[in-house]
Amino acid sequence: MLVEITPQSHGVDVDLVYATPGNITGLPIYRQPRCWLHPDTAVLLKRAVDIASQIGLRLRIYDAFRPAEAQWVLWRHLPDPTYIADPRRGSPHSMGAAVDLTLAEGHGGVELDMGTGFDDMRLLSWHGNLSVSVIAQRNRAVLLGIMTSAGFDFYRNEWWHYQLFQPRGRYPVLSDSVLPEPMM
Repeated sequence: MLVEITPQSHGVDVDLVYATPGNITGLPIYRQPRCWLHPDTAVLLKRAVDIASQIGLRLRIYDAFRPAEAQWVLWRHLPDPTYIADPRRGSPHSMGAAVDLTLAEGHGGVELDMGTGFDDMRLLSWHGNLSVSVIAQRNRAVLLGIMTSAGFDFYRNEWWHYQLFQPRGRYPVLSDSVLPEPMM
């Protein structure tokens, strides 16, 4: 049901932050750092990769499919629906319908300045926030242009979050048990 996303298969860098302690919980959430998406999402990701490569950029994925169990870990740590989807409602990540990412200069290259880091739960992370540098505003606009041109919707509170349009009701919430090898 889900498609594995690798640098070789999709031409992206994969840096799953939730497999490290460098996330908002301070602890690794994923034991196995494997990147998965719903096939519909993977098709759009390929389009975005192609668009980015035309201007010498590469996508770096921070998170993709997030098992429902991982969504509960995040919710228990920060039960704020401004930034974390309530797992009772279902996260597009837990459907394989969302991806968190940034732009980098070429394969394994330096990430572009986006004004904040990933999972920075402040207003500074919102699309259109003019308090970040002009360079960061431009880089966010480039990422937004790439992703929306590829067919993704965006979440206004997080410059890094892109998803399929209206995934709730179209895609089921999935647990770790659907994977050939568990992430959790």
